[in-house]
Amino acid sequence: MGRPPQDASQRLARAHHILDIAGDLILRWGYDKTTVEDIARRAGVAKGTIYLHWKTREELFAALLRRERVEMIIEVRRRIREGPATLRELLRLLASETLSRPLIRASVLGDSEVLGRLTRQKRDRTAGAELDAGFRGYFDTLLEHGALRSDLSSAEHVTTLASVLYGFLSVSPMMPAGYRPADERLAELIADTVGRALEPGGPTPAADARAVARATLEYVDAVVEAARRKLRVSLGSEESTP
Repeated sequence: MGRPPQDASQRLARAHHILDIAGDLILRWGYDKTTVEDIARRAGVAKGTIYLHWKTREELFAALLRRERVEMIIEVRRRIREGPATLRELLRLLASETLSRPLIRASVLGDSEVLGRLTRQKRDRTAGAELDAGFRGYFDTLLEHGALRSDLSSAEHVTTLASVLYGFLSVSPMMPAGYRPADERLAELIADTVGRALEPGGPTPAADARAVARATLEYVDAVVEAARRKLRVSLGSEESTP
């Protein structure tokens, strides 16, 4: 039972099956209480089989979170292609998808009940990955076409955006029930606040609006490919690069 399938597609299918089980268990019990033995038993494989895919439990859960991010950004891409492809809509969709996916939400919010001692590590990595995925280049394009305030640099725009996004997501769970908006409304508030803080105001010329839409779609495509590449490395279907 511990021997790897000879066929690469079978090996990949087995890896995804193991990740399915791991995701279910971590949401039920939390990371600290979920062992490799638990996952192996539920997945119907030997413990050693799991280590054929990932050297450590941490690597397994890193693969799980990477898969969740791929699924999330693919859904964001699908929805934003339906229009409008603007920064506000991109932020609304990212926030909405984050809030609707328990593992992503736990990772972003540093939920210790779910991620346990991985909380700080995963939260820091998530923030860095999102900001390193090309936001500054995307914002440079938005600045060029007058879609952002010209009195702020692209770095300042990104800092403002991240502060609004993480601020709303972090504060909402702390609010009394009567002051806590529904997830979809919270996503709308995040997008509206970012727009009010960063957009220059006034109508955008049609040519610039088209350029912004193209840049937004290209950015999302690039994020999808970067996320898929990281997942392929975690699944052993692509070599990591220094």
